[in-house]
Amino acid sequence: MEFDKLVAVSGLPGIYKMAANRNNGLIIEEIDTGKKKFAPSRKHQFTPLGSIGIYTHDDSTELKVILRTMQEQLESNPPVAVNAPAGEIKDYFVKILPNYDTDRVFMSDIKKVIKWFNFLNERSLIPSEEDDKKAEEEAAALAAKEEEQEKA
Repeated sequence: MEFDKLVAVSGLPGIYKMAANRNNGLIIEEIDTGKKKFAPSRKHQFTPLGSIGIYTHDDSTELKVILRTMQEQLESNPPVAVNAPAGEIKDYFVKILPNYDTDRVFMSDIKKVIKWFNFLNERSLIPSEEDDKKAEEEAAALAAKEEEQEKA
């Protein structure tokens, strides 16, 4: 499953797969059940997980990079519970992303990342670096094919 097809929908808990795009909203699919429903854009905002980044002092770090780091540190630094004291949550996140901007990254953001990580990790949906390279190669091949067709 493509990481960019996964979306967070405001007002709805969890993460969904984008099944189809309509001019007045999205048809979203529950990952576990496969049940589809329409989410109108008048009521909801949609954020593809591939477009999310966490502010750092330098710039920002993509969510998938943070999720990979969390996965790599799973045994040595397991995620804390989202209802743990704020100090424990911050200590955990500093080990994951040491230079995150404490002024612009709120506790609710960190908790959301931890929840998303737990959800995606249980379902083996965290993209590996090989997945990214493969997707880039496929996109480049598709672009080359389209360019070739335009010349013909």
